[in-house]
Amino acid sequence: MPGIVAGLSVTSIVFSGAIFGFFYAWVCSTMWGLDQADPRVAIEAMQAMNASVRNAVFFPAFFLTPVVLGLTAAAMLFDGRKSPAFWFAAATLVYLTSGLFLTLTVNVPMNEALAAIPVPKDIETAREIWQDYSQRWQFWNQARTIASGIALAFAGFGLVRL
Repeated sequence: MPGIVAGLSVTSIVFSGAIFGFFYAWVCSTMWGLDQADPRVAIEAMQAMNASVRNAVFFPAFFLTPVVLGLTAAAMLFDGRKSPAFWFAAATLVYLTSGLFLTLTVNVPMNEALAAIPVPKDIETAREIWQDYSQRWQFWNQARTIASGIALAFAGFGLVRL
C-alpha cells in the first residue's frame, strides 16, 4: 500500500499544480494581454481559446484532479493515515466546489455567451462587450485560481504529513 499511496500523492500534486498553473497563467498574462489588444481581436482570440481548450491534454488536469485527490484521500484513510487523508480530502472538496463547480457554473456559461456573439466591426461596441466580459470573467477566474492554489497547498500539507 505505501507504493500506491506515494504514487497517488505525487499524481495529486502534479494534477493540482497543473490546474493551478493553468488558471494562474490566465490571471497574470493571457487576460491582461487581451485587455491591451483591440477588443475585436480580444473577443475573437478568446472565442478561439475557449473553443480549443476542450481537448485531451486539458481533460486530465481539469476533470481528473478531484478524482485523483479523492482516491489519494481514500487510500491514505484505508492505510490508517488519517492526518494526510484529511488534507487530501480537504483539497478534493475545495477544488470540486471552488474550482470545477465554479468553472462549470460561471466561466463556461460566460464563454458560451461570448461564443454566440458575432465579433462587432464597430470598435466601441466591441470594447463594451469585451470590458463587460473581461472584468467579470477575470474576477471569477481569480476566485478559481485562489481555490485551486489552496487545493494544491492542502495536497502539499497532506504529502508533508505522510
